[in-house]
Amino acid sequence: MKHGKKFQDSAKLVDRANLYSTTEALELVQKTAKAKFDETVEVHVRLGVDGRHADQQVRGAVVLPNGTGKDVRVAVFAKGDLAKAAQEAGADIVGDADLVQKIQGGWMDFDVAVASPDMMGFVGRLGKILGPRGLMPSPKAGTVTPNVAQAVKDAKAGKIEYRLDKTNIIHCPIGKVSFGTEKLHENFNALLDAIIKAKPEAAKGQYVRSCAVASTMGPGIRINPNKVGSAAE
Repeated sequence: MKHGKKFQDSAKLVDRANLYSTTEALELVQKTAKAKFDETVEVHVRLGVDGRHADQQVRGAVVLPNGTGKDVRVAVFAKGDLAKAAQEAGADIVGDADLVQKIQGGWMDFDVAVASPDMMGFVGRLGKILGPRGLMPSPKAGTVTPNVAQAVKDAKAGKIEYRLDKTNIIHCPIGKVSFGTEKLHENFNALLDAIIKAKPEAAKGQYVRSCAVASTMGPGIRINPNKVGSAAE
């Protein structure tokens, strides 16, 4: 793969053989972000688990203390008083069977979907549409809940979902380059603390195998996996 001149110049700032501290890596990721837009800072964590086994799955959600820097659009499947509560909490669109039909028709103008438990009979029809996009409401992620108002507030405040991919790696955004080192560090620790807390009992050996951060258009910067999270610091 051939990279552009900006990427190559940024890559020269990174010592590929070095394992940086979290602070060093986050300072460096800001220096290597050369795009004209405010790039997103992403974290990539490889875990010592086998996600093919149900007892080694790692999945959950966490509210980043400084948000993601993104204006999150929330769709809520609810009716009656719960629908009213969701609207008052700031949901962008609220509906029940009509919202299901709208999505089946191709409308996808939202980033997070929340549903009350009684709506899952309707929402289940959208599994093949929402599932591959990571938008299917889930109890584990806190997006299937009777307290839809709180779920909307959390999503708007910067709640993100983390889950293993097929290669046992978790990929998550932790904010924008413009946040600065301190805010990015707080968000990074919140995410890593949640991932470490979610360690399955069946996991053996080293849990966090590798960790790296990168901006949207920048090179990856490796962090010492033995020194991540609040406890390690």
